[in-house]
Amino acid sequence: TYAHERQLVLCIVSSLLVQSGGHHHTKEDYTVRGKEPKDEVQIYTWKDANLRELTDLVKEVSVAARRRDAILSFAFVYPDKNGRFILRQVKVGQTMSYPNRKQPDDSKTLADLHFEIGDYLDVAIY
Repeated sequence: TYAHERQLVLCIVSSLLVQSGGHHHTKEDYTVRGKEPKDEVQIYTWKDANLRELTDLVKEVSVAARRRDAILSFAFVYPDKNGRFILRQVKVGQTMSYPNRKQPDDSKTLADLHFEIGDYLDVAIY
């Protein structure tokens, strides 16, 4: 079964940074290592987790994400070859809070989006 297969795959711990108010953190919020935004939540997930599953995880920790009309926008934050963080929003994905409002990005997995262990997930809630 799918659940059994996941038990055999390495689980990763990822930093999830959630911000309500309709915008992502800025690149400047990540300029000093160790002084990243304070709204970090550690999550356990898999590289085959899709954005719909991540949306459900965000709803567990954010009241704003539970609104019926909430839109969640996902971005990746990762270091470039010089160690400076890059914020990538384009082509990551957007979901709706409630699963009956399916979005094309719901089924995109972290692996599909080239998420790497150690990257941050930055989530803006609209």
